[in-house]
Amino acid sequence: MRKILFILLFISSSIIIAQNDEWHISTNDNSDYTGIAIANGRIGMLSSSKPLKIKHIVLNNVYDVDPNLKVSQVLHGMNFGNLDMFIDGEKIAEENITNWQQTMDMKDAALTTSFDYKDKATVSCTVYALRNLQYTGYIDIRVEALKEVDVKVTGKILTPKEYQTPKNTFQILKDVETTMPILQSVAKSPFGKHLVSTSGTFIWHHINSSREHQRPELKHQIISEYENTLSFDYNIKKNQNLNFAWTGAQCTTKNFSDPKSESERMVIFNLLNSKDVLLAGHKALWDELWQGDIIIEGDLQSQQDVRLALYHLYAFGRGDSDLSIAPMGLSLQTPYNGHIFWDTELWMFPPLLLLNQDIARSLVNYRSDRLEPAKKRAINYGYKGAMFPWESDDTGEEATPPFALTGPFEHHITADIGIAFWNYYRVTQNKKWLSEKGYPLMKEVADFWVSRVTANNNGSYSINNVVGANEFAPNVNDNAFTNGAAITALQFATKAANEIGIAPNPEWQLVSENINILKFEDGTSKEHENYNGEIIKQADVNLLSFPLNIVADKETIVKDLKYYEPKLSKEGPAMGKSIFSILYARQGDVDNAYRLFKESYVPNQQAPFGALSEVATSNFSYFATGAGGMLQSVLFGFGGLEFTDKGIVQKDPILPKQWKSLTIKGIGTDNKIYRIDR
Repeated sequence: MRKILFILLFISSSIIIAQNDEWHISTNDNSDYTGIAIANGRIGMLSSSKPLKIKHIVLNNVYDVDPNLKVSQVLHGMNFGNLDMFIDGEKIAEENITNWQQTMDMKDAALTTSFDYKDKATVSCTVYALRNLQYTGYIDIRVEALKEVDVKVTGKILTPKEYQTPKNTFQILKDVETTMPILQSVAKSPFGKHLVSTSGTFIWHHINSSREHQRPELKHQIISEYENTLSFDYNIKKNQNLNFAWTGAQCTTKNFSDPKSESERMVIFNLLNSKDVLLAGHKALWDELWQGDIIIEGDLQSQQDVRLALYHLYAFGRGDSDLSIAPMGLSLQTPYNGHIFWDTELWMFPPLLLLNQDIARSLVNYRSDRLEPAKKRAINYGYKGAMFPWESDDTGEEATPPFALTGPFEHHITADIGIAFWNYYRVTQNKKWLSEKGYPLMKEVADFWVSRVTANNNGSYSINNVVGANEFAPNVNDNAFTNGAAITALQFATKAANEIGIAPNPEWQLVSENINILKFEDGTSKEHENYNGEIIKQADVNLLSFPLNIVADKETIVKDLKYYEPKLSKEGPAMGKSIFSILYARQGDVDNAYRLFKESYVPNQQAPFGALSEVATSNFSYFATGAGGMLQSVLFGFGGLEFTDKGIVQKDPILPKQWKSLTIKGIGTDNKIYRIDR
């Protein structure tokens, strides 16, 4: 699967340690390469195996609308993450380097690539998406001369060729004695919705001890409308080093009225701050994030896998943004166009709510900020309350492609959101938030379900013509998870009303108590009205047991597990096995729980770092939804944690025999630590 380096690599006259521990994943094999994201919740930079290159940059919540597809797409921004380096006139490329090595430092959110160029130089390059300067990236480079060499370095801004009317400039701004060289590209997004501006410059840490303040002359060249470059030449004496950085800032009219000027200011800020100051701020914020952590002793592979999953959720979110997280986070535009699904509320939100309430608050606020479009959508489809879109973008309107039945019919997402809101209150006990944002949304969600159900002659209620979590069965009646989620959302709305002293609508309780949960004759829960044992895309019925706790007796839980596990499609996403893992752990069956924990993500890992794809047969990554599922297996399964109206509690944790201990720290608002030992 992945090839990890466990030894010391002797590179020319230097010794570079390929770290491979609980915080670092190293590789020296790039023959089968799927990148991982270096991200800060606002921009994402996808790594590349090519020396001094970034594959692409993704801009969170910046959408452009394709008039042909008639849906919005999150923007791939201008790529400021690529540099060219020439040594003695020859361009560095995959073909002429040796001892290539990459190390992902999850603790500091940094990716370091190092290599040798012949017997002349050793180069290392570390990429950061600065957490403290969220619209900027920082690439720190060191060239160690093993012989005297002439070096040429070119920093670039590459504008995607789909962009409109690109304009490329270079200017040296001056304030008194301070000079500030700024490379800049400005263009309209591919379909004209936004103006995008990217600025970049070189930063000199020091040249060497004898030429501390000497800066090379910069040369500007516009290669094409889509490639704007800035270069310098420098001679490095034998056994001396060249240390510099390339930094870029990218702003759009989504976030700034004047993105051109703001991108310049951000680059100037980086230029005129020291490397130590910039990186100290970045690392301090990541230290805060890692106050919420999962520590596995005795199984390094599981520790790395879990940390990489948690790293990506942290990297894709921000506590100060009121933004959500798309299934692929800030790694890839496709599939799903960077839209927001139930993936957030059901799969990513619960582990983040346990470990980082700031990011969790952004995720719920993303929905409350889009309540009004959801209310309008309910009216448009003949319902009351709020009807949230299956795929959401910055507008809060439905962004699903029209051909997909999920757009008009996958309604459980409206319940999923209401459930997430009550769980946020359960953990934070923030009554002000509940009064101002939580309950107003939960009320509209409950009103939607009252208007959505159909009354039957026997006093029960059905929810007809839906696409459930099992999307292999469209347009069915009484889907198990849809009905269970609606029941739960109605119950939680009643609790929320009582919590803030408002009389709940009595219809919420009446309907919740009488929505159908169908059964086969032997008592097994039935996936929908006409279900007859077909293959399913992912867990649906079993979600009634976790997280909904509607099917709560052990006999039925196990019966449902045994019936539906063999029905899971090999082509479906892996989250279903996460649910099975949790449920087996809660029944005390640790062997099956661990087996399914591993099956929920290992087949989907991509070399060399273990980036998760949605299904085992694809390499679209990083699949943040799968990360959320596997983390839930650890937290809610082995860790025994649970959301209750009394807060977070622990019930019957269980430890796989492969682990010596499990420590979960930073849980809840009081940062509790839970430890399970063998």
